[in-house]
Amino acid sequence: QVQLVESGGGLVQAGGSLRLSCVASGHTFSAPTMAWFRQAPGKVREFVAAISWSGGITNYADSVKGRFTISGDNAKTVYLQMNNLKPEDTAVYYCAARQIGMATTTWAYNYWGQGTKITVSS
Repeated sequence: QVQLVESGGGLVQAGGSLRLSCVASGHTFSAPTMAWFRQAPGKVREFVAAISWSGGITNYADSVKGRFTISGDNAKTVYLQMNNLKPEDTAVYYCAARQIGMATTTWAYNYWGQGTKITVSS
């Protein structure tokens, strides 16, 4: 089993920045893909960004390109730097992991964190 713990959520004004962190523990993988998804009230969970250690590639949702950056220190820690935040970014952000290969759908990920809430005020 893999455990994921997110941190870094909070309240921020529009135009501000936040950085989320996610640390994996347990039976971790050597070259996983780790991702961020988000779920706003009344909406489905959606893909935000992912990083694959097997190919060294990243992927972003169109809505966050140019504003969010995903990175990782190793195959166990991933960050999401969020700049120029907008009220529509308000959501619970979830960290997710899968053993290998880039993916952008929720069903492709086996492991999930508990989520961290971000509220962007206008």
